[in-house]
Amino acid sequence: MKIAVVQRPPVLLNRSATLADAVLSIGEAASNGAGLVIFPEAYIPGYPSWIWRLRPGADMALAEQLHSRLLSNAVSLDGDDLLPLREAATEHKVTVVCGIDERDAEFSRGTLYNTVVVIGPDGELLNRHRKLMPTNPERMVWGFGDGSGLKVLDTPCGRIGTLICWESYMPLARCALYALGIQIYIAPSYDSGDKWIGTLQHIAREGGCWVVGSGIAFRGSDIPDSVPGKAELYPKAEEWINPGDSVVIEPGGRIVAGPMRRELGILYAEIDLERVGLAQRSLDVVGHYSRPDIFTLRVNTKALNPVEFEASKDA
Repeated sequence: MKIAVVQRPPVLLNRSATLADAVLSIGEAASNGAGLVIFPEAYIPGYPSWIWRLRPGADMALAEQLHSRLLSNAVSLDGDDLLPLREAATEHKVTVVCGIDERDAEFSRGTLYNTVVVIGPDGELLNRHRKLMPTNPERMVWGFGDGSGLKVLDTPCGRIGTLICWESYMPLARCALYALGIQIYIAPSYDSGDKWIGTLQHIAREGGCWVVGSGIAFRGSDIPDSVPGKAELYPKAEEWINPGDSVVIEPGGRIVAGPMRRELGILYAEIDLERVGLAQRSLDVVGHYSRPDIFTLRVNTKALNPVEFEASKDA
């Protein structure tokens, strides 16, 4: 089974243009035999990289401009915002994993979440996982997710699950996915570099599963001129703001594809799911290598809603 990891920049802060690019990438990956197509963290309409460059408290007006654009181009799962992606998955009969900036459509409609969605080859939205803990200045952009999307899904490509970026540093979140029988652990991420790749290799050893790191790669020249503050935040056109480092790692920790560093394109890899069972023969951290008489984990998978409405008994 072949997988494809798309390492291309979005059209930052432009949902419709980014979706159009994603549809082209899905078609290209499918034409090369991929059955699973993976996009980076917050790909639609882009990761808010400016949060790492704004001066705290000094660039408030620019921060508000950028957030306003992000909010208006974010994805609502309550309508047809992802219809082009769903139609492409159906047309090419592939499973799609994609990071989005999700605009909450259930309550205030003003909160954004760092979300990853899984779309099946029939175009059905199989899961929405919201990042449990936004990292550092990310908390100025995204709300906190809950455990309702902490799932492992049966797909034609195997049992897949996702954790976003530094969620992979949360050992209990990893353990939850291991317990659900994950075969392909997908980690869309803004992080990169040898330390991050080492973390993913550790997860492949610990979980006895395939690990796919889906990185974000873009230069200053990849940011549209229409993005507020581009000239001051990203003055060097050829600067790699993020190098990507997409990578595919087999159970046990050996890298089989990538890392794709400072390069744009699609990373392909062949995956053999039988390797998972073989790796867990000697180490199964939620099976024969666990000690439930000493350690237990409780996971709350209930949606955590800020408001609950109850009908009056007189209604």
